[in-house]
Amino acid sequence: MIKIRPVSDLRNKFPEVEKVVKEGAPVYLTKNGYGSMVILSLEAYAKLSNGIEAALDQAEMQALEDETRLTHDDVFSKARKVLNG
Repeated sequence: MIKIRPVSDLRNKFPEVEKVVKEGAPVYLTKNGYGSMVILSLEAYAKLSNGIEAALDQAEMQALEDETRLTHDDVFSKARKVLNG
């Protein structure tokens, strides 16, 4: 179940918010009724970001080995072709 709390709960009810996050569920915070941010445990954040970090490290290694450089238009043109078939 999605946990939505007002951002003021960080100050007023931090132990409750922390408990939910430590149980592995993200907490969505609102400010004035609108989404403001999401709180994740370090473990959940690591699961989300580790794949990205590894891909960025691999891309950096490839860039060091290959001097080919693409323009912004080249990159997005190729991406659009892949996405659109």
